[in-house]
Amino acid sequence: MGNLNELTASEAARQIATGEITAVQLMQDCLDRIALREPDVQAWAYIDPAYAMAQARTADEQLQEGKGVGPLHGVPVGIKDIIDTADMPTENGSALFQGRRTNHDATCVAALRAAGAIIMGKTVTTELANLNPSKTRNPHNLDHTPGGSSAGSGAGVADHHIPLALGTQTGGSVIRPASFNGVYGLKPTLGLIPRSGVLMQSHTLDTVGVYGRCVEDLGLIADTLSIYDPADAHSYRGSRGRISDVMAQDPPRTPRFAFLKTPAWDHAEAGAQKAIEDAAQSLGGLCDAQDLPAPWDQVVDFHSIVIGAEDLAYYGKYLEEQPELLSDNIKQRLNAAKEIRADAYINTLIARETINASLEQLLGEYDAVLCLASPGPAPKGFETTGNAVFNGLWTYLGVPCVSLPRLTVDGLPMGLQLVGMRGDEGRLLRTARWLDAKMS
Repeated sequence: MGNLNELTASEAARQIATGEITAVQLMQDCLDRIALREPDVQAWAYIDPAYAMAQARTADEQLQEGKGVGPLHGVPVGIKDIIDTADMPTENGSALFQGRRTNHDATCVAALRAAGAIIMGKTVTTELANLNPSKTRNPHNLDHTPGGSSAGSGAGVADHHIPLALGTQTGGSVIRPASFNGVYGLKPTLGLIPRSGVLMQSHTLDTVGVYGRCVEDLGLIADTLSIYDPADAHSYRGSRGRISDVMAQDPPRTPRFAFLKTPAWDHAEAGAQKAIEDAAQSLGGLCDAQDLPAPWDQVVDFHSIVIGAEDLAYYGKYLEEQPELLSDNIKQRLNAAKEIRADAYINTLIARETINASLEQLLGEYDAVLCLASPGPAPKGFETTGNAVFNGLWTYLGVPCVSLPRLTVDGLPMGLQLVGMRGDEGRLLRTARWLDAKMS
């Protein structure tokens, strides 16, 4: 067909279900694109084209036999290489886990298979989903970083290798790559998507997120993955109505936005500051500059304390037992975390609910917070994966965030971030769909 790999996941699922295209045709175009671009982009940690095609043939045979068709039937999905897959290696981007295979799927992967999705392969992650840069390049400019730690997932969707991919976020590892690669990304409420079978580095921060090519894609895959996980103490226990149903509705009134510069504002580049201020001003009376009371001013530091302390709890054993298999960046972060005091850590957990209470009060008056998704576009070079300072504060609070690829700075894409109330992904994506259409 030639360009089916450029379809959104929503379009692909509809066309496969109606027989307009086949899963094999879609898979072939995705594989052709990967063969062309993977030597440059390097988004994949593991992919077996023959196995991917065999899965696509099976999907078509099931459709022809009249078997039940799930919402993602025949749609290829990339899986970040810290998420277990029974039929593929999961090496966590680390020499510590080279050659590692499991005999089970992570709960979120099992949910995708149950929905008919094809697990295309494993996308590149940074070492232990942390801060050391990976091999992946930004498809918009190969001299620039794609971000991290979900580098391969963001780049793979952006470069039309796959319509959907899973990532994870502990600092900014879903939203920042979405911003840098110019794709749609959702970091949902903490625990909305199950984490069993996912490498853990921070039990109060780690969040499975998704990438797609439109807001509808995000709702489609989030509905598939939004299931309670009894093995996860932080699994979200609130109402789990269909996100897509709420998202598809017209807003009951014209959405209103609270523009927050956040305590990270001084870290933003001048071009990024102008881009988000122009976006806020374009909304006129629908967007008001706001702020939150103390201890909001310390939220960036609070996230640093939590990620440091919990990283050390989960990864400290590797520092003690096999330091030669860790990068210098990881070792420096873990050693620095040894200085974090227990009272400082406990105080950040107490402050989280205080800040969330004030945020929920603000979101009682507005439909979403509007803010930067990153300090600027993707930096040139590969010394770092970019700064997560505009993401970590929201990860700390456990609230849902979406990045819309609606800003451009210095010729590169940059995301506009919307933030919503915990457990209210439907409203957030409905608001995002409205704003995305307005800015298109």
